[in-house]
Parts: sequence; C-alpha cells; structure tokens
Amino acid sequence: MWLVTKIAADPRDHERFVLYLLHENGETTSISVDQNVLVEFCLKKGTELDEFTFEEIVYADAVKKAYHAALLFLASRMRSEKEIVDHLKKKGHTDAIIRDVLHELRKHRYVDDREFALAFVRTQMNTTLKGPIVIAQELENFGIAEALIDESLRLFPIEKQRETAKKIVEKAKKQSKKRSSLEWKQQLMQLLQRKGFSRAVIADVLSDMDDWQTEEEEWEALEYHARKIHRRYAHYSGWEYERKMKQALYRKGFSLEQIEKVLLRLNEE
Repeated sequence: MWLVTKIAADPRDHERFVLYLLHENGETTSISVDQNVLVEFCLKKGTELDEFTFEEIVYADAVKKAYHAALLFLASRMRSEKEIVDHLKKKGHTDAIIRDVLHELRKHRYVDDREFALAFVRTQMNTTLKGPIVIAQELENFGIAEALIDESLRLFPIEKQRETAKKIVEKAKKQSKKRSSLEWKQQLMQLLQRKGFSRAVIADVLSDMDDWQTEEEEWEALEYHARKIHRRYAHYSGWEYERKMKQALYRKGFSLEQIEKVLLRLNEE
C-alpha cells in the first residue's frame, strides 16, 4: 500500500504534478503524472493506493505522455495511423499504450486514414505532376488500406490525369531537343510510366506525337546526331564506318531511309 504524502507542481512542466509517496514498508518514492491523471484518480494528499491502482496510475500517465507526443507529431500536418504507430514505437512506447492512444485520437477525429487519403490525393493531384500509380504507392507506404486508396483515387479523374501527363510532356520537350520522333516517344513513355500513369493515359497523350516535329526539325535532329557520332567514328573508313554510323543512328530512332540521306550528305562534304 502506498500513501500520497505530498503533491507539488512539476517545475519542468506546468501541466504535470509530482506525487510524493510512502510505502507501508517505509520506502519512499516520487512520480510525475499528467494533471488529467491526477483528476481521473482523484489524487490528493492522504490518498491511499494499493499496488494495482498504483500500476494503473503509472500506465495511464504513460498513455498521456504518448498521446501528447502524438499530438505534437500531428501539429505539422495530417498523419496516417501507421505514421503515428511508427513514431511512437521509435519513442519506446509499448503496443498496448499505442493502441490506447490511437483509440483516443480516433475518438477526437485527430487521425482518420480515410480523410488522410482524400486530402493526400487532392494535394498531390493539384500541386505535383505525379500520376495515380505513384500516388497509390505512396499511400500504401503510409499504411492506407487498399479500399481507401481506391476510393481516394476517384478524386483524380482521367481528364485530370491526361492534363497532368501533357504538362509533363510539354515540360520535357522544352528541356531537351534534338531527338527523333521515335526516341521522343520512347523516352516520354518511360518518363510517364515512372511518374505513375497508366498505359491507356500514356497512349492517349502520346497519340499525336507524330505532329510534334516538322520534317525540318526531324532532319535537324538527325544531322545533329550524325555529326556528333561521325566525330566518334571518323577514324574508321569504308564499310566499318558506315555500319557503325547506321547502327548508332538507328538506335536513336531514325529510319534507314533518313540515315542513308544524312550519310550521303556527310560524304559530299
């Protein structure tokens, strides 16, 4: 049995109090508890506590500490339940304490994986150039259930996906030029796949790529690469030179007919 001999404000935290305790065997100790724990257990000077109640108080205070840690973690942005769990585990809290903290957070709507997923999709859709597949993967990493991921991604309609994918294509084309139409399509397809767009959306967005480059632009790209590759293989001659040039330019996506023309141009110079 423990006897509360004194209660004083905790100088390190104005929301906590120090309990000074005397055990029936003469042992003394002190513990710091949250003010809400003080009220919950009606603690005051002269209160007697059996061992079970003492352990309950210690556990309830541990839950309060973890709860405050979770609230502090939530202060910067919304969090998923998995983020809360991982954060509290890193701080050394037990599974039982974390379970009770999550119960309180849910009760007060401080954590809600459905609202988290919906808000996350809205933000990513409106502020980034990510496709739904990448967004879904990120939500999965946050521990969001598959059903909630599917529901939240309905906020990202096909029309909006096409619009975002086209922005990526436009941006990429401005940053780099001198490519064949075929190479453009291949590289943009890979880029859009990495960004998380479906094959259907990619095919739709790239369907008009043939109109992107005029014959003049295609020729400029061919000539640019031909001269660059020529400098690499200029020490070769005859059939070996022609073979290496054709292979290199063909890999760049130019047709054999185009390659023959540019090689003829180079030979005439």
